[in-house]
Amino acid sequence: MPLGTLDRNPPPFFKQGPSALSRLLFFSALSLFLMVADVRFQITQPVRAVVSTVLYPMQWLALQPVRWIQGGSGYFESLQQAQVVEEDARRKLALLSQRASQVEELLHENARLRGLLTLNQRLQAQGQAAEVLYDAPDPYTRRVVIDKGQLKNVQLGAPVIDEAGVLGQVTRVEPLMAEVTLVIDRDFAIPVLNTRTGARSVAYGDSLGSGGLELRFMPANADVQDGDLLSTSGVDGVYPPGLQVARVDKVERRADSAFARIHCLPLALVSATRHVMVLSPVGSQMPPRPQPVEVPAAGSRKGARK
Repeated sequence: MPLGTLDRNPPPFFKQGPSALSRLLFFSALSLFLMVADVRFQITQPVRAVVSTVLYPMQWLALQPVRWIQGGSGYFESLQQAQVVEEDARRKLALLSQRASQVEELLHENARLRGLLTLNQRLQAQGQAAEVLYDAPDPYTRRVVIDKGQLKNVQLGAPVIDEAGVLGQVTRVEPLMAEVTLVIDRDFAIPVLNTRTGARSVAYGDSLGSGGLELRFMPANADVQDGDLLSTSGVDGVYPPGLQVARVDKVERRADSAFARIHCLPLALVSATRHVMVLSPVGSQMPPRPQPVEVPAAGSRKGARK
């Protein structure tokens, strides 16, 4: 049989229609068209709503065992956590009750002693609550801006505290807001008192920017230990006495230096506080200082004798 008479076309059984490349291009264009149409005209939104409505009962049934297991484990975990919290709260309540009774007794004793010594009562600082709006835009300072200003009688130099201790001091006042310099600012200084020894010193913001304070010019043999609590001394006429400021974190004594390097950690939430209390400066409640007596000069005395 001559080769030219053979039929070279594939049998009908093996015919596959369009080529794979043609189908790829067609379905790619169709999918792209559907995506654009769905984004523009939301044509598949009804279909999605119907499908989700139909499948919701099956999803709900499939999730029930998981929810039961999670609910049971969560119940036992919450029960155990509630028991731990209750025990901790009872312990703290007992401790606070003991401290409250001691504080009440100390207040009465202090009042009796001051009455015997005819001393004036301690000045009571008045304050008002404020909220921190944002940090100051200057990256080289540690300051925050609060939502109270001159219209709310916020004074320049007023101390600012939070629930843990001294936060800083008002250094700029505007009509509707004020700027507070934090205790960890490198230019900040506050007189403090070591509650363990009663020694007075001055705490400065750490110049290295480590987020702490330091006691400068303290002798190397000073009685300062790790964990000592520093509170306001009240001798500056700004801060009321007894406010917690910081706790001594590290004491370095070197043989080649006459001063010790004492690093402290602030007790106030200098980086995360939201609500603060702005106090009135103690100096505004004190009586005015007496005027100095003028002493006549030596020449005037000689003239008077003549």
